[in-house]
Amino acid sequence: MDLPLGYNTHCKDGSLGKKLVCRLNKSISGLKQASRQWFAKFSNALISHGYIQSKSDYSLFTKGSGNTFVALLVYVDDIIITGSNIMAINSLKALLHSLFKFKDLGHLKYFLGLEIASSHKGILLSQRHYTLQLLEDTGFLACKPATLPMDPKIKLFSFEEDLLPDASSFRRLIGRLLYLTISRPDITFAVHKLSQFVAQPRKPHLEVAHHLLQYLKASPGQGLLFSANSSLQIRAFSDADWGACLDTRKSVTGYCVFLGDSQVSWKAKKQTTISRFSAEAEYRALASTTSELIWISQLLQDFHISSSAPALIFCDNQAAIHIASNPIFHERTKHIEIDCHFIRDRINDGFVKLMPVQTQNQLTDVFTKPLPANLLFPLMSKMSIINPHCPS
Repeated sequence: MDLPLGYNTHCKDGSLGKKLVCRLNKSISGLKQASRQWFAKFSNALISHGYIQSKSDYSLFTKGSGNTFVALLVYVDDIIITGSNIMAINSLKALLHSLFKFKDLGHLKYFLGLEIASSHKGILLSQRHYTLQLLEDTGFLACKPATLPMDPKIKLFSFEEDLLPDASSFRRLIGRLLYLTISRPDITFAVHKLSQFVAQPRKPHLEVAHHLLQYLKASPGQGLLFSANSSLQIRAFSDADWGACLDTRKSVTGYCVFLGDSQVSWKAKKQTTISRFSAEAEYRALASTTSELIWISQLLQDFHISSSAPALIFCDNQAAIHIASNPIFHERTKHIEIDCHFIRDRINDGFVKLMPVQTQNQLTDVFTKPLPANLLFPLMSKMSIINPHCPS
């Protein structure tokens, strides 16, 4: 069946009139041409001059090696250039000037809402201005600060109490909070939990979101420190909260990945299937963590960084570690055979190595459940999360 394109106009008698479409004079992002066409032109220009487009991240372009290495990262029309040789960087700038209208903003300090501060200790990534603007827009700029991102005693359900009269404002708030998780791992679980209710938000969900805004008020400038003296060893912590979803009884996967002492990736996500026992949930979390490690390893190769040492995955579930290390399938694990094969193959080829960790040192508890203050803050202190505006 052919579907009509465009919008139908209505006559005075209520009947349908002509079909109309809107013509955009320029891209919504502000470009004079579609973003896709502009990126194709931009990437072809770089590739024709010897730059290599990353297969792990198509917005990343690299050229050279050693002292001549230079990298370029582009998002629509915002560009970051870095490298070890100022002459190679200036050469790339000259190339861009010759091909496009290009404005050099100097050393990187602000990019897409991210604030970057550099020192001899490393690079601090935060979203202080973005957070303060969010608090001002929601009327929480002068609110009383909260200690925790989410009260551990709170239990959220999909169908409890009345629906919000205006769901659009809740959805906009969650969308802005999702972007804030780029530099705030400590709020990742709370935002992940709230995002599950955007279809039909209710009063308890809004109250938890407001509590999260109060927590942000306490430390709007908190961010991540990427140490200049860190090693390049890849470490990951993997965990799962079995049957955590009170509506579906699905488990929550949590992981965080470190490059040396710097946290570079993290996630909280509800699993797509129901696990019959806790080891199964942990095993699925290990599979997700291993997939992330493979991607990060491929991305590091674009920067000519490689290591013969296996990536370490710390897990506090002995059953999951034993299943991964045991070449014989047990009867109760045959339904997770794909995940078993996937992790076991990565162990056998030496890419990853599973390591036990005590539960009190499991950093991914931050991403799988709301924690009390006595558990949350000791874990955060080990995750390169700092507040530069807090007096030491």
